[in-house]
Amino acid sequence: METKTFDCIILGAGAAGLHCAATAAKRGKSVLVLDHAKQAGKKILISGGGRCNFTNMYTAPDNFLSANPHFCKSALSRYTQWDFIAQVSRYGIAYHEKTLGQLFCDDSAKQIVRMLLDECAEYGARVQLRTNVTDVSFDGQEYQLDTSQGAYKAKSVVVATGGLSMPKLGATAFGFKLAEQFGHSIQPVRAGLVPFTLHDSDKAQFEPLAGTACDVIAASDRASFKEAMLFTHRGVSGPAILQVSSYWQPGESVHINLMPDADAFEALKASKQQQPKMGLKAWLSQHIAKRLVTILLEREQWPQKNLADYSHAELSSIAECLHNWPLKPNGTEGYRTAEVTLGGVDVDEVSSKTMQSKLQPGLYFIGEVLDVTGWLGGYNFQWAWSSAWVCGESV
Repeated sequence: METKTFDCIILGAGAAGLHCAATAAKRGKSVLVLDHAKQAGKKILISGGGRCNFTNMYTAPDNFLSANPHFCKSALSRYTQWDFIAQVSRYGIAYHEKTLGQLFCDDSAKQIVRMLLDECAEYGARVQLRTNVTDVSFDGQEYQLDTSQGAYKAKSVVVATGGLSMPKLGATAFGFKLAEQFGHSIQPVRAGLVPFTLHDSDKAQFEPLAGTACDVIAASDRASFKEAMLFTHRGVSGPAILQVSSYWQPGESVHINLMPDADAFEALKASKQQQPKMGLKAWLSQHIAKRLVTILLEREQWPQKNLADYSHAELSSIAECLHNWPLKPNGTEGYRTAEVTLGGVDVDEVSSKTMQSKLQPGLYFIGEVLDVTGWLGGYNFQWAWSSAWVCGESV
């Protein structure tokens, strides 16, 4: 059987892979996209509750984690959120800002996938699904890929296989193994943007709160986020927790500010003067979720008395706890529910301007497979678009 040859073969028909394919094909390159899945863009389709949080208006390098925080700057500056927004607008896809610069489709994430596939079709990039790659080799001139659908050759191979998060959608370690095959180092990988699980004793105490949400500031030693926290049957989730999970290390505590919009000590002193006969439980219930108040009183063993009967030192101690409530996770829910994978292909071995390997000619890495991880809120999609575009302009 004849081996078909392309200028570029892209492994992965997700956000980065499809955008790169269209970009390269627009330059006249012959492009083949291979994916083992039955459907292109599966992660796009489920993102943002099915409406795809496709970028963030405030995207900046500071919104990304990497062992080399400077690596993402070039791609993000050369293909910005405004470039992708312009493409979405050209296709007539209506969108809205939800919160904090997060942009979602008004209708459906299917529109983003359709746009990417239409772009590929318009410029002649071929997207081939249900194809397992069994071997990749390099003879010094070009790559040969053996697959379940036959053999293919190309001058360039782009690895856009994503990370390990959400294995039910088909996530595998293929991209990392391929990188290692060609001499690349992998920064340690773990689940990011992921809910926390709690120790059994804490879980039993907090389980009655499942479904309760509250606005907080969740902080680790390295970052803090002011958003909602949600109690679950297994632990805690919600945007604030997902965000801080990417900075958390096993064994550390997370500190929760339960009154992010007020000075609890000043508020307690004022209420002591104005409503001296008010009990602490009643006061707390005015400021935080009532279901949480009962458990807080039990956990902290604060004495039940009127505000007038608390000393300044006692009120100060209560306020400190409300602003700096320690929560020690047992772990995370892992890749099963993680939105992203932290770590990945070491970016010091990759060109920040082209995404080409510094170790292996014609080998490129884009998107989540690299050690670049964005915050929650459309940042990871923007990294996919930006890294894909600069790669597509270079292959």
